[in-house]
Amino acid sequence: MYERDVLANFDPRAAPTYPEVPATIGLVVEDRASGFCGDIVKVTIEAVTLRSRTNQHRHFRWKPGGFLYEGKPVTLTRAQAPTPASTTRAPALTASGSIAAASPVAARTARASRIWVEGTHDAELVEHVWGDDLRELGIVVEPMHGIDHLAAAVSAFAPNSHRRLGVLVDHLVAGSKEARLAAMVRDPNVLVTGHPFVDVWAGIWPKAVGLDAWPDVPRHRPWKEGMCEALGVPLAGFWPKLRNRVTTYADLRPELVGAVERLIDFVSEAG
Repeated sequence: MYERDVLANFDPRAAPTYPEVPATIGLVVEDRASGFCGDIVKVTIEAVTLRSRTNQHRHFRWKPGGFLYEGKPVTLTRAQAPTPASTTRAPALTASGSIAAASPVAARTARASRIWVEGTHDAELVEHVWGDDLRELGIVVEPMHGIDHLAAAVSAFAPNSHRRLGVLVDHLVAGSKEARLAAMVRDPNVLVTGHPFVDVWAGIWPKAVGLDAWPDVPRHRPWKEGMCEALGVPLAGFWPKLRNRVTTYADLRPELVGAVERLIDFVSEAG
């Protein structure tokens, strides 16, 4: 039992800084979240496009420390027109690390494609971090409340090249029930990704609430209840406080960040 409220008097951590590297055509880098490696073939105001050795192209949004160059985390930068020093400012960023629009942008009409997540908390966390990107792209995130009938639900959704489906699964590890259910989905217009954590709460770095690690919870105990019991805090009301400690994607484990961003890229590329 902890003798203090782990969410009280929290001193926010300073955001890490990374060396800046100009995003020039031909530069070989690796996206830290997904592990996708390739040379830069296109640079836009929204994203940088990498080409792998197998000629696959993927688009990645600008993020502080979002790439590896020569094995070290760096921030890729776009070449910009010279600006007087007195008016030069760093661009504002969204919680996902994307460059924020200079003025409010109306949400795009929703696409036919969807992203499904297992529960309400998963959906809230994805919206909390990637909401600006999702609204700009017109992508809707929907909770499934479990994946026991995933294959049937996918069939009913009737995915096609213009109506893609991305699915985020908790505890997607070899040999798990979740892995077996995910393997039953075989459709080129469906991408199932996931993270290894038994609950999406554990996809948040414990440092966000001043802890070195989340407590160990016996396998027979529901993870949320066991975790709150070990911390000595009530389960009721804990989630909103924990979610609000997440201010950027850097507060999330890279396994979760990479899984979500692969899904966003996949559904946003629907024809």
